[in-house]
Amino acid sequence: MRTHIVWDWNGTLFHDMEAVLGASNAAFATVGIEPMTMQEYREQYEIPIPRFYQRLLGRMPSEAEWLRLDDAFHDRYLELSTACGLTDGVLELLSAWREAGHSQSLLSMYEHRKLLPVVDAFGLTGQFLRVDGRSGPSGGQKAEHLTRHLAALGEYVDPARTVLIGDAADDALAALSAGAHAVLYTGGSHTRAKLEPVGVPVVDSLAEAVELAGSIAG
Repeated sequence: MRTHIVWDWNGTLFHDMEAVLGASNAAFATVGIEPMTMQEYREQYEIPIPRFYQRLLGRMPSEAEWLRLDDAFHDRYLELSTACGLTDGVLELLSAWREAGHSQSLLSMYEHRKLLPVVDAFGLTGQFLRVDGRSGPSGGQKAEHLTRHLAALGEYVDPARTVLIGDAADDALAALSAGAHAVLYTGGSHTRAKLEPVGVPVVDSLAEAVELAGSIAG
């Protein structure tokens, strides 16, 4: 069995941080939080998202506030994300990984019904054994979604020879809980200083991530 990569989407394959920041600042405005710069956002952001809002507000948001925050974020993100593209080199990396005889899939916490057409519009669907987005409410963690994703892949994938490549500490925690490996990429939602304490390899490019994936689980 060859090495398998589970790719994260937002902030990893899809370079959408400008849209995420704009959408976050739109959400912040609904509860009186001051807008952030990109650096401030990347230093403060954490998953699960309600905990992120709790830090900014100094308390846990009420149910009504959470709904306002969540709706404002997703409405603005839909508007802004249409101007975003793939991270540099993604098409070549995905093709080369498959041509080398390995497999890959995509797991995102972006809503499944919204994710599929975006991935397809970039012509990427055929690169993956499986594409899964989030089912259920937003704001949670990836671990349970990864467990279901790997179970659905079944005999095609061995978790011990699987590497999740993502941009958030939560990606690594999900991989470790599933018996898989992780490589974290600094070009997305977290700074290197936020990623390194997790204890998995941290890289500055997706090319480095793929190279490491092959050596870690090869």
